[in-house]
Amino acid sequence: MTDTDRSVDGESTAPADSGGPADDVTPEDVPDFGDLSILQRGFVAAAQNPSRGLLVVGLFVFALAFYAAFWLSFPGAAGLLTAIALIVVVVAAAVYWLLDRLSR
Repeated sequence: MTDTDRSVDGESTAPADSGGPADDVTPEDVPDFGDLSILQRGFVAAAQNPSRGLLVVGLFVFALAFYAAFWLSFPGAAGLLTAIALIVVVVAAAVYWLLDRLSR
């Protein structure tokens, strides 16, 4: 290895016009984090920290198992709480939609 082959301060030793995928992306092409959907934000967060993504998936699976056990043990209470949760979700979605329309 010669002195000209080594990188200095983390710079790449590849030629400037290497034709790689990084050459095709400009800062204007990259969307802002706020422009991403909820699912896209979750994917970005999981890609940046895979162990946290696995933890969230594990907790979600545990919550589903707990919910199923709750339905099997107390179907009346689970039905009532599910109906209340659905009403809250519908109201929250309506408020979110309304605020999104008003902010444009």
